Amino acid sequence: MPLCFLSSLKTPLTGIKPRRYQGYALRFLSLCLLVIFIASAHAVTYKINGVKQDKLKDNIRLHLNNLDVETELLNDPFWQDEVIATVATAVQPFGYYNSNATVEVTKDDEVVVTVSLSDPLLVSKVTREIIGVGREDSDFRSRFNAFSLKEGDVLNQPVYESFKSSMFNYALSHGYFDFYWQATRLDLVREEKEANILLIAQSGSRYNFGKLKFIGEDKAKAIIKRLTPFEEGEPYSSAKLSDFNRSLNQSGYFNRVIARPVVSDAEGLNVPIEISLAHRPRDAFDVSIGAATDTGPRVTLGWERPWVNDRGHSISSDIFISQPEQSVTADYRIPMQNITKDYISFEAGYQFIEYSNTSIESETLSLAAHRYFQEDHSPWQHDGSITYLRETYDQGETDNTTTSLILPGYSITYITKDNDLNINNGNYFQFLTQVGRDNLGSDINIVKSVMEGMVIRTFSDVHRFSIRGELGAIKTNDFSQVPTSLRFYAGGDQSIRGFDYREISPTEDVINPETGDTVTDAAIGGKYLATASVEYAYRIAQNWRIAAFTDAGTATNDLDTTLTYSVGSGFHWLSPIGPVRVYVARGFAPDEKTWQVHLMLGPEL
Repeated sequence: MPLCFLSSLKTPLTGIKPRRYQGYALRFLSLCLLVIFIASAHAVTYKINGVKQDKLKDNIRLHLNNLDVETELLNDPFWQDEVIATVATAVQPFGYYNSNATVEVTKDDEVVVTVSLSDPLLVSKVTREIIGVGREDSDFRSRFNAFSLKEGDVLNQPVYESFKSSMFNYALSHGYFDFYWQATRLDLVREEKEANILLIAQSGSRYNFGKLKFIGEDKAKAIIKRLTPFEEGEPYSSAKLSDFNRSLNQSGYFNRVIARPVVSDAEGLNVPIEISLAHRPRDAFDVSIGAATDTGPRVTLGWERPWVNDRGHSISSDIFISQPEQSVTADYRIPMQNITKDYISFEAGYQFIEYSNTSIESETLSLAAHRYFQEDHSPWQHDGSITYLRETYDQGETDNTTTSLILPGYSITYITKDNDLNINNGNYFQFLTQVGRDNLGSDINIVKSVMEGMVIRTFSDVHRFSIRGELGAIKTNDFSQVPTSLRFYAGGDQSIRGFDYREISPTEDVINPETGDTVTDAAIGGKYLATASVEYAYRIAQNWRIAAFTDAGTATNDLDTTLTYSVGSGFHWLSPIGPVRVYVARGFAPDEKTWQVHLMLGPEL
């Protein structure tokens, strides 16, 4: 509706006397009221009777709303004839060519249109033919024969028009770039209430993928060829070209890249694929700052060189700094056949941890080689690895303990989610196992296995449930030499809320070597782990949820240990950079009750 704004001025406009200004204002206000009256007068409400099909009724109302008429005028025979003609036009695409209608204006200014559809036109004959090589293409022929209107069906022109458009799009997406409709006709025999349909398609030749043409720098030529899901001379498919573009953009090598067919440059029936790209900078740096109740404030410094050589090798490094934990890691990657999912990784890392509630300090050096592989269109990722781990740690004793291990390992991970940040539905599962033998370079015999998973489901876009669980076990001939980084602990943001990070585990009375004091009940880590969590969240606004949860579990050396559990509530803020989750939890252990506030930033999966 038009809006008119009239501001009151404390002083008259230059050159206009106050009385004259008041006269202009009154005229302006009157004009605004007239415009508003005219606009509101056109708001005609139609009630459609005699029609049951929703699509048909919506189409009638859509056509009637385009009539520029006031309600009062619809008592006039001229305008009633206009409404009747408009209704007839609206129902014809659905096969009703002999309809009639009446118009009545009620005392409440509601316009009642009663429609009599009569019998529809039925399809009497459908003639279809393919000319060209598409006739020998079984997929093309099946798609062409899928035209849904058959003899005896009620004529539906939207179906007829939609088929012509969809067939044209199908032809282009499968390499029939010269496709056109040689003849299409819809013959209506109203007296006989019949319709005849003619569809003759000229498919033309089917084009093939041609050579790759690079626009700009071509140092990525070898990488791009390995990502190419088609061979030169293979029949063109827009689906394969879309997969190609997706792989290029997910490879991590380019700031911008697009591959498109250039039909005008075709050599015979081979269409070249033009690739326009812009490489990422030689070096990329990033800094991220965050906080969590487990670690307190934390800073991560990252560096990446995506192009070490023209074979696509890359290197990256991260420095993580928080009060209880500091680490430096480096990763050198060598892409294999499928660059984004199939690669070799060489990793090196140093980590220092000192959590006050465990009375344990550990210094860890690790070297690892991983072979990651994942089949196309599969959510399962496999990782075969071998890790050298050397850890020096103390548990408040006078002498430090150093353990060296060589650990072959394997893990399999399954993950699906509907959004990278704010997840409404997702699944996660991972199984990991590592083995060390004292006659194959390790100080002890050890087998460690961990299985964890999470399911997130949202119903009606309001009710959100998340279920999480984790199981782990260590089998060894000397648990005292198992490094603290391999032992199991529970408690904290991602485990059992209501307790400090790593607070739940077997404990011992140990001596602090710096003070000589005895530290009672210091957490030292366990052989077994079992945790579970159930959370319900309710969306109260567009970007806000309230939540309630319960967690339970333990980290222990004795399978008969009483479980620790917690209950709590909190809220989620769905921020532009990911969900911010805040909880208040009450923890219940066999010998204590605790309160904790937990803050988490980022997606669960």
